[in-house]
This record gives sequence, structure tokens and C-alpha cells, in this order.
Amino acid sequence: MKLMTSLLSIFPFSWFSSLLVGQTPTINVPFSVDFPFKEGTISPVWKDLPSYPLQKLDEDGREAVTQFQITYCDKGIYVHFYGDEWKITTSAKADFEDLFKGDVYEVFFQPDASKPIYLEYEINANNNELVLLIPNYGGKFLGWTPWKYEGERKIIKNTWLAENPNPTIPYTWHAEIFFPYQIFNPLIQGKPEKGSTWKGNFYRLDYDTGKMVKWAWSPIAKSFHEYAKYGVLVFE
Repeated sequence: MKLMTSLLSIFPFSWFSSLLVGQTPTINVPFSVDFPFKEGTISPVWKDLPSYPLQKLDEDGREAVTQFQITYCDKGIYVHFYGDEWKITTSAKADFEDLFKGDVYEVFFQPDASKPIYLEYEINANNNELVLLIPNYGGKFLGWTPWKYEGERKIIKNTWLAENPNPTIPYTWHAEIFFPYQIFNPLIQGKPEKGSTWKGNFYRLDYDTGKMVKWAWSPIAKSFHEYAKYGVLVFE
């Protein structure tokens, strides 16, 4: 993890009326050109894209501002998380460990809402990841890890801690993630077209108090696997 001056304050914020109780949140996913990640620094593309807030779901823990951004290109989908952080709490030191037992950002993508199958992705501040395909039938689910996870199928990731502009908060924790379309095969063939819709959700877990504290973009009751409550992603 590398420390840098935060650009948190220059990102545009978007607070949608679709986050009101009883409504399904919907966001438009803009198309962009391909861009690389540079270790320990923010990609300039994000400065011109909207940010979306995650809501804290539990009473425990601090109020930590947490946002995400999303865009897509001809090769895959980009996601950027950033949020207030006081300390990193995790025991995971390798990919595909139980990252959810420590501080993580999580992305759930359900390309076809008619099928109870979705991709779950977790990343911690040590740049460790967990990638799972989840079949969820009537609330009974189990995760399957990807086979031949290399080359065009491999997710690209970049995490770091930056100085927080608020002097009472030590860090902003950033995570950039690139999901190549090959990782969704056979859930999708090819790539999303303009007007395509997926369902999905974006989460955060924090354990600084010793208890699990949850954040979500589209609120859930108990489990991150409540896919009926996921929001809608509309590809522009």
C-alpha cells in the first residue's frame, strides 16, 4: 500500500432520488476508452465521472464516507472505490482466503436478472482478492472459484492508502478494479451493448470495532446475497 495526496475532494458527487425508500437504485454506466492502472495513484479518467455513495447499514462503527465509480469499455468494466479509513483490519495475506472476515470492498454483478447466478468479487487493502461465481437457489448458495484464471480472464487490481483531506481521518482507502468480459463467460457472450441492463451491488465491510459493519449501495436486510434487492446498471 502506498501513501499519496488524496484526490477525494475533486471527485463529483451524485446523490440520486432513486435511493429513496422503496425504489430500486439505478445508475447509467458511461462508456470510456481503455486505460491502465498505475500502482499507488489514481487514474485521471475518474475525475470526470460521477460518484455514488454507499449507505452504512449497522449501528456499530464510525460513519465513514464511502463512494464508488463505474465505467466500461470494449474490453471490460472498471470500478473505483474510495472511502474514509482509520486503520486496516484484516488477517488475510493471500488471494482467495476468507477476505470477508476483514476490511474489504465488494462488487456483485448479475448480468442476467432472470437467472440466480452472479459474480462476487472482494478486495482488501493488501491487494488480495477473492473471485467467486455464485449460484443462489432459494437462498441456498455456494461460491465457485474461476478455472484457468489467467491472461484475458484475470481481473486487474490496484489498491492504496492516500492522505485524507479531513485532518481527523488518517487515510482514504482506494481500490481500482478492472473486470475483463472473459471473467463473466458464459454468463454473457461478448460485451454489453448500449442500453444493456445488469443488476448489481457494491459493498464495504469494516471490522475496526471488532464487529462486522456493513455498507451497501442498494440496501439489503441481512445478506449481501439478497440479489432481488440489487440495483440496476444501465450501459450508455
